[in-house]
Amino acid sequence: MDSSKNIGINKEALAEFISTISNAPLVAIVVFVTINYILVPDGSWAIYAIISAFFAGVMPIIIGSIWTKRENIDRDMPVKEDRFYPLLLVILSYIIGVVVLYLIAAPALTTVLMVCYLVNTSVVFLINRHWKISIHAMGIAGPLTALIYLFGWPGLILTLLVPVVGWSRVHLKRHTPWQVIIGTILGFVLTALQISLLMGYW
Repeated sequence: MDSSKNIGINKEALAEFISTISNAPLVAIVVFVTINYILVPDGSWAIYAIISAFFAGVMPIIIGSIWTKRENIDRDMPVKEDRFYPLLLVILSYIIGVVVLYLIAAPALTTVLMVCYLVNTSVVFLINRHWKISIHAMGIAGPLTALIYLFGWPGLILTLLVPVVGWSRVHLKRHTPWQVIIGTILGFVLTALQISLLMGYW
């Protein structure tokens, strides 16, 4: 009896841990730093990494933190209506990020991925008016698509992270399985399409 109770507690803690570290802005920071470090052979990679991580990761974290404290709501924003204004402000951050990265001639994949964040989040914003799609699922699937593009076939091993993140969101009852599945599919498909279409323009 005690043993099964402990297992339950461990599962809950594990799900919370996975959900926290797979938060979309945190994933964005890791992915942008990785991409720039690999693509830029000299020390200037840090400039592109800092700028892209700031607009795609740091600013969304700040926006989310301020909003949840102001409205006194859970950091996951479980009610879809609570996401309206934060998503708008995050989209604005991505727009600025795209412009700045373009002006400083950042690596093509860096700028294109920022465009992907802008477009994908705009799609989330529209869907969120009617249905609470999983931002965690899109936020892991999209960046992983960029890493698969960067690393080639070996990058596919990273997709093993997707079901782990999906499990955590469903286990915590933050999303239904379908909200996670659709978020994952849209993250992969939208990002892959944009990378295919845009990489030739930068």
